[in-house]
Amino acid sequence: MYDYTQASPLADRLRPRTLDEFVGQNYLLGEGKVLYRVIQSDQIPSMIFWGPPGTGKTTLAYIIAQKTGAYFVSFSAVLSGVKDLRGVIEEARKQQLEGRRTILFVDEIHRFNKAQQDAFLPHVEKGAIILIGATTENPSFEIIPPLLSRTRVFTLNPLTDEDLIIILQRALQDRERGLGNLELEIEPGVLEYIARISDGDARTALNALELAAAILVGQNNGNKVITLEGLQDALQRKALLYDKDGEEHYNLISALHKSLRGSDPDAALYWLARMLEAGEDPLYVARRLIRFASEDIGNADPQALTIAVSAMQAFHFIGLPEGKLALAQATVYLACAPKSNAIYEAYNKVEKDIQQSPSYPVPLRLRNAPTHLMKSLGYSQGYKYPHHYPNSFVEEDYLPGPLRGRVYYQPKGQGFEAEVKRRLESWWPKKRKKSGN
Repeated sequence: MYDYTQASPLADRLRPRTLDEFVGQNYLLGEGKVLYRVIQSDQIPSMIFWGPPGTGKTTLAYIIAQKTGAYFVSFSAVLSGVKDLRGVIEEARKQQLEGRRTILFVDEIHRFNKAQQDAFLPHVEKGAIILIGATTENPSFEIIPPLLSRTRVFTLNPLTDEDLIIILQRALQDRERGLGNLELEIEPGVLEYIARISDGDARTALNALELAAAILVGQNNGNKVITLEGLQDALQRKALLYDKDGEEHYNLISALHKSLRGSDPDAALYWLARMLEAGEDPLYVARRLIRFASEDIGNADPQALTIAVSAMQAFHFIGLPEGKLALAQATVYLACAPKSNAIYEAYNKVEKDIQQSPSYPVPLRLRNAPTHLMKSLGYSQGYKYPHHYPNSFVEEDYLPGPLRGRVYYQPKGQGFEAEVKRRLESWWPKKRKKSGN
């Protein structure tokens, strides 16, 4: 039986040792890609790995050191300071005299303040060290410009569900470093569920698998099957019925959209949480909220679009789990906002006219006339400049001839659109009366 009390965590034991073992980040590490070429050519620059937790930043630093045969020093920005750096530099100089390079890996480099980051500069410039920093924060904001200009930034993305499943399968099969000696069986859907709730983080996925395995083995009843129910018990997290590519995905987003349209913030919050807690991509939900703000609210509350976009930006900035609250705030705002689909209906009318009509030319008076030839052809002649008229308005035809008098946008009179409707009726009384609005 495996002794869990003595072994290092599964995620640490299973850390890839070579590029061939590394999973994910193919756009950087696929054969012929930029970072792959850098490593294979042994022309290692100072660099910053930027990406969320569990995507391979530390692992890549170790692989590079092993591949190049460099002297490797791991340095934590949480536990170490400038004083510790002096010792590293002194040893690096000794290694340099012996013809060996030193790779200094600084985890969470963004935690160093500007003065501390300054301490790296002369040693990077002189080639005493090859600096590899890892950060979960945007280097543009967290790394001082002089240091940033002397390093290459490589962005690591969250691992895909497929990547995580490969890693989990390796863990189950590997007898040397993984769980292979336990000969566990996995109920269908378990690995997919672990991948889905891990948010692209390999460490989270492996920790979940290891915990489920430890509890199962600890029961000592001969059962070797990890079930979805057993995994839920181990993680204290319910597996919600959801398939991001199947019918339930569309059912839930439909329920969210209709609850928002129906101005029910409680139901909207419920369906939002159902999707997020089941592992839906939060940015997919954010995009749907933005669409809703234009499609079902529009100018009834112009602030709705701003709120929805801000929620997406806030989620980008803080991520999970805190970012859920920004989406929840936007959801409640949209549900409580006055509703109008006037923009949606107007665009559909315009689209229909464009599809069913010829491409009418722009009337000459609406065209710019930057050249003498254009002026001689009548471009811009007869154009009435609104600011030369009272209240900056003059009745004019702006649509091409056959479409003159068309009314596409008909505000519903809810919220701010009531004011928009009043303005349009005062500016265009004949046209608006004729259209029945």
